[in-house]
This record gives sequence, C-alpha cells and structure tokens, in this order.
Amino acid sequence: MKESTLFQGDQVCTLIPQRAPIIMLDAFFEGSETHAVTGLTIQSENLFCQAGKFTEPGLIEHIAQSASAMAGYTAYRNQQEAPVGYIGEIKKFRIFRCPDVGEELRTTIQVLSEVMQVSLVSAETKSGEETIASCQMKIFIKKA
Repeated sequence: MKESTLFQGDQVCTLIPQRAPIIMLDAFFEGSETHAVTGLTIQSENLFCQAGKFTEPGLIEHIAQSASAMAGYTAYRNQQEAPVGYIGEIKKFRIFRCPDVGEELRTTIQVLSEVMQVSLVSAETKSGEETIASCQMKIFIKKA
C-alpha cells in the first residue's frame, strides 16, 4: 500500500520559504501544530550530495525544513503564508550514517515545548526502519 501525501513535489513549496536549489523536501505526509512527517528521496543532483552520499549538512537542512513545513502547514490551514524560521540551536545531533542516492528519507518532527516564538523540536530521520539521524532543534519562527 502506497503512503498518501498531503503535499508532494513542487506543492511542498507552499509550506516552506526555501526555493531551488535548496529545497530538501519532496513530500509532506502528515501534520498538525505539534507533529509532522516529511519525506525526501535523495537525488544525485542534490546540492548536498557528494560521492553518492547525502552529507551531514543536507541532513540538518532537511530536518530544519521539515520543522518549517510543520509551521507552514499550520499557516496553510489558517490561509496564511508560510512563515520564515531560523535555526537557533542544534543539540544532541546524532548521525548513524549518510544515506545513499536513491534512498527515501522519512522525518518525524515533534514539538517538545514552545515559548513565545521559539519552538524546541525533536527530529528523527529514517530510511525504511533504520534511523539515519536524530537531534533537537530550537527554531525561531518569525511572525508576519
């Protein structure tokens, strides 16, 4: 059974402020104000691919854009533009391996706490059942 997507391909751009060549999402599977699941199929022409591998900075950017897409999905449901977010801090970043070109990543974002315009989120990126990376991020969301 194929997993359903709420947004895919270029539609993801309605949720995030980034534009090519820095888009690190190609699917948004589910979301709420406190939870999201996103996806990315690694392509060889990806800006963050080297020697057939998706590099650490690409994983960080993918996770950050996943958190941004969660905020963008809330804005979309409220008929607002996607907000701009900034990474304030990354901690407990663990990378277990760099994924290969062609792998399909699934990232789950969960809000741990929110204070004013700063969210602390946890993230886990998987390829199939294997955890590829995990971290916590503090993200500042600029309100319109």
